[in-house]
Amino acid sequence: MAVVQLPEELNALGSRIIGAAIAVHRELGPGLLESVYETCLTRELDLAGLRWQRQVALPIHYKGERLDGGLRLDLLVENSVVLEVKAVETLLPLHEAQLLTYLRITAKRLGYILNFNVPVMRLGIRRVAH
Repeated sequence: MAVVQLPEELNALGSRIIGAAIAVHRELGPGLLESVYETCLTRELDLAGLRWQRQVALPIHYKGERLDGGLRLDLLVENSVVLEVKAVETLLPLHEAQLLTYLRITAKRLGYILNFNVPVMRLGIRRVAH
C-alpha cells in the first residue's frame, strides 16, 4: 500500500485519538463488548476536548438513487477521522475494506480500526489513510 501524506493537523488529531483509545484500554482491558469500548471512548474524547458523532448513518448511492442501507460508522471525530471500534480476536482484511469504504463514502482521508481485544492497545490499532 502506498504511503499517503496527510496534513500535520490531521496526524496530530490522530495522535490525540490514539491517546484516548489507549486510556480506555488501560482502564478496561480486553474482553468486553464493542459497545462498551465505544461508549467509554466517547467519554475519553470528551475529556480530550474533541467533538464526535456516534453511529453516523451513511447513505448508499445505487444506480443513481440514494438509499438508506443501514450503513453506520462507529465514530466520526472532529468531522475528520473515522473510527471503527472492534473487540475481536483477529482483525481481518474485511475490517480494513469496511473502513476504506467508509472513508470513500464520507470523503474523509484518515481512519482507524481500534481493536480493544488485545493485551496491549498498540497491537490493536490499524491506521488507514485514503
